[in-house]
Amino acid sequence: MRDSAPAGFVDFVVARGSALHRTAVLLTRQEQTAQDLVQIALAKAWQSWSRIDCNPEAYVRAIMVNEFASGWRRRWRGELPTADLPDLPLGNDDGDGDVVSTRQSLMAALATLPARQRAVVVLRFFHDYTEAATAEAMGTSVGTVKSQTFKALAALRVCDELGEDADPDLTGSAQGGVTR
Repeated sequence: MRDSAPAGFVDFVVARGSALHRTAVLLTRQEQTAQDLVQIALAKAWQSWSRIDCNPEAYVRAIMVNEFASGWRRRWRGELPTADLPDLPLGNDDGDGDVVSTRQSLMAALATLPARQRAVVVLRFFHDYTEAATAEAMGTSVGTVKSQTFKALAALRVCDELGEDADPDLTGSAQGGVTR
């Protein structure tokens, strides 16, 4: 292990850490698990930082998607789901209630998707990746990305969590996302 950070690593984490965390939250649906996923990905990137040639963010996202997929395959996830939900914070009166409700509806709808379809939706629509960039990040073919996107969007169209009142923009580009 190194004693000090490789050149450019700290700057990368400061600049893109929050975007990586958003991706992890969308993938895992849990704050603590998302933090762990980002930490694991950054630790792996740290070890091979000198070998990353062109786009370190794509490299780290690929690590995150692979770790998420391999974690999904493991039998024990370390936490047990519960039927009791924690109290939600009260919305303020500045009109953000609709945004919060739409975000919650979208997160609930994403939770209904299988892991692979969720990863495709997050990379394609929240980070505005092309099909080719998504395929590269997931380590799969463009055809698989297309079929998984089709299935995911079809499932989201009929999802109860996305009722008529919630109208998320799945076709628009992500705010703060990386265009490929």
